[in-house]
Amino acid sequence: MMEDKIKIVTTNRKAHHDYEILETIEAGIVLKGTEVKSLRQGKVSIQDSYAIIKNGEVWLLNMHISPYEYGNIHNHDPLRDKKLLLHKHEIIRLATKVKERGLTLIPLKVYFKNGKAKVELALVRGKRKYEKKEDIAERDLQRELKRKYADKYRE
Repeated sequence: MMEDKIKIVTTNRKAHHDYEILETIEAGIVLKGTEVKSLRQGKVSIQDSYAIIKNGEVWLLNMHISPYEYGNIHNHDPLRDKKLLLHKHEIIRLATKVKERGLTLIPLKVYFKNGKAKVELALVRGKRKYEKKEDIAERDLQRELKRKYADKYRE
């Protein structure tokens, strides 16, 4: 079998802190030429972006791809809505889940897989403030236990 060559361009690190991730799915992105060149240079931000389902199509909004510095008058709009490529049954399944209260679609990472631009979409539910604090406390506890364990066996 052929191995997939994956080059991660950017990740949404804040997503794991702000949201409870229920499910992930890979989707292709429809891009223009100068957008692909900027993406290859890593000039993209997905921090405030989200996906919506409109007329049976999935659209990624607020994904900022900086204009290509060597582009001309045909350069792209940085905040242009990008169409995502998914199978129809996947779109229908996601649409029914998004209709539930409090669920939304956000991108977790943008990457190139075998030369094709892809985005990892996540179906998420927003965390409440106390849930975020619990997660931080749990992470600190795990870090402390790991440190104590490492010190014990280092001697």
